[in-house]
Amino acid sequence: MVIRVYIASSSGSIAVKKHQQAIVGFLEANRISFEEVDITMLEDQRLWMYKNIPEEKRPEKGNPLPPQIFNGDDYCGDYEDFFQSKETNTVFSFLRLPPVKDSES
Repeated sequence: MVIRVYIASSSGSIAVKKHQQAIVGFLEANRISFEEVDITMLEDQRLWMYKNIPEEKRPEKGNPLPPQIFNGDDYCGDYEDFFQSKETNTVFSFLRLPPVKDSES
């Protein structure tokens, strides 16, 4: 399974851009393998993302905004969910990844 971060490269929202950068930066800094999917360039991927976000995570009006995170076809969450997992030190569980083994053990 691969972690996929659905982003919008041409978003006019500063908040969306900052959230995308925060997630991508964290994954890169922690050497977590992932793939960026730009929904502004790939219509089929944008539609796939919309269709695969659980009903309870969709906004009342409009479409869900990026960034959205998936592990394979499994929905992990949005920026708020990611941020919460960072705060509680549960990112690997949030991403549905096995915990990192401590190299000193």
